[in-house]
Amino acid sequence: MRNHLPAALLLVAALSACGTSTPAQEKAAPQTEKLTVWIMDGSVTKELLASFEKDYEAAHKNTDLDIQIQAWDGIGEKVTAALASTDAPDVIEVGNTQVAQYSASGGVKDLTAKVADLGGTDWIPGLAQPGNVDGKQYGIPWYAANRVVVYNKDLWGKTPIPKTRDEWLAATAKLNKGGNQGIYLTGQTWYALAGFIWDEGGDLAVKEGDQWKGALDTPQALAGLEFYKQLQALGKGPKDADEANPPQHEVFAQGKVAQIIAVPGIAARVLEVQPALKDKIGFFAIPGKTADRPGAVFTGGSDLVIPEASKHQDAAYEVVKALAGERFQTDLAKAMSFVPNKTSLAGVLSGEEGTAAMAAGAANGRATPNTPNWAAVEATTVIKQFMTAVLTGKDPATEARKVSETITKTLGS
Repeated sequence: MRNHLPAALLLVAALSACGTSTPAQEKAAPQTEKLTVWIMDGSVTKELLASFEKDYEAAHKNTDLDIQIQAWDGIGEKVTAALASTDAPDVIEVGNTQVAQYSASGGVKDLTAKVADLGGTDWIPGLAQPGNVDGKQYGIPWYAANRVVVYNKDLWGKTPIPKTRDEWLAATAKLNKGGNQGIYLTGQTWYALAGFIWDEGGDLAVKEGDQWKGALDTPQALAGLEFYKQLQALGKGPKDADEANPPQHEVFAQGKVAQIIAVPGIAARVLEVQPALKDKIGFFAIPGKTADRPGAVFTGGSDLVIPEASKHQDAAYEVVKALAGERFQTDLAKAMSFVPNKTSLAGVLSGEEGTAAMAAGAANGRATPNTPNWAAVEATTVIKQFMTAVLTGKDPATEARKVSETITKTLGS
């Protein structure tokens, strides 16, 4: 009799003879990592972000980027909650003044060991410093910028560009007619207010010994507020909202606003809404009290951080490296007229009108109070509420005293 093997054994023998590997012999295919990246509204054009995402994913086959745009309003609480969670984004753009607060929570990854790999010796010192806390680099500098006056050349016409505050008020009043707004300035654009206060010799808060104290109730701060009130009244900006509600670039794009106060890069956002304004947008430095010195401005910027709770920290670092690298920095600077993070890239924007205005203003650049708790003041929005209260008729001195007391408590907490 012929010996017959069971059918199952015959199948195994046949597969072995053909050289088919078993699952244990096969190498597992690399799994795709989905990275969540939070980018702030107004930092990058949609076109540039889409281009970056496409190119990055093409070069990193196993990475899927989920880039999410975040609003500045309320972002402090949102980031704080994310850093304390077990499911945080992998990369977050934060304001440079916020890094100290976030790092103090213990929820931000220390990237000191990566500084050399990122070319940190070439970073602009003033931009890198806020991301460095107690000798450790938590925030990777991304870009710097300061505010200028962005104006509609058609509406401005032959009106001379003002060099002083008084000239600025007169020109704005002249332009505020015929259905057009001389300026669109919301009631809570507090960075602009800060500049006017600094011009008067005041500050938002001052350090006395080892303690910080709110200073919006000083005569200098109240003088800066009075100028803000006069300027804001020469338009129809809401008194109870900031420049993001509604987005001021959308208001400007309607063609009925003579000027706004913003970083030069907002022009790119305007053109996304209204391409017909191409070549019709101009820039000049915020005027000062006298013609020989531009108005004081907040020199701000953004950093990139990686939360400790990120489940893909190595991959997240590669994203940070690409966003902070020369190629993207060059593209970002050209698209948004931002100052790139490295001194070697200083010539990228030579000849740009917006950059020239920004550079002129930067000569009188200032920073918010240098304390980790300042981010907590921003998060409470007490300065915005104070501005709205005064602009809607409440006594400036009384409201200034109240907000200064609140700031003092917050900075001392």
